[in-house]
Amino acid sequence: MEQLGFDKCYHMDEVPKHPSHVPIWIDAANGKDVDWDTLFEGYQAAVDLPPFAFYSELMAYYPEAKVILTLREPEEWYESASQTIFRLPPRPIMMLLRVVSLFSNRLKTLMTIEPVARKVGYEYVFKNDVSRENAIKVFNQHNDKVRQTVPPERLLIYDVQQGWEPLCNFLQVAVPNLPFPHKNTREDFASRTA
Repeated sequence: MEQLGFDKCYHMDEVPKHPSHVPIWIDAANGKDVDWDTLFEGYQAAVDLPPFAFYSELMAYYPEAKVILTLREPEEWYESASQTIFRLPPRPIMMLLRVVSLFSNRLKTLMTIEPVARKVGYEYVFKNDVSRENAIKVFNQHNDKVRQTVPPERLLIYDVQQGWEPLCNFLQVAVPNLPFPHKNTREDFASRTA
């Protein structure tokens, strides 16, 4: 999104940069009102967790916003998620890591994203069940709900294998003369949180 001119783009990577956002995301997961303009001040786009969990609220708040539903094969998605976002340490270990995090920047990052990932991802989205069966069921239900609720003129159903063109056409921006990025891999996740 940033390479297409939608700079800055909000992603879980932004949470460690703005620890004050942690309680806002937790409030959203608890059904409380959120000042979206304040949360997204300076941002032109939002992707992935935590924003995707609130796409309906964000669509209502930003009626001109477009929604991109990125398709993935559910089993492949689960394999990736089970090696990244679903691998948060249990809460007792997290308590111990909070002490150690005073000495490690990577652990500080993990300590900042953990409450959001746990509350929004585990509890709000997956209802504390990240088993293969439930996670894939929730994944498919989410995709179906997006297809059913987002007006067609505001929705792009997109596979990143399609590259720039459908994305740029939908967003009405020029196709950049750049290779299509491949970011947020399992290795990227591990390097940020290990």
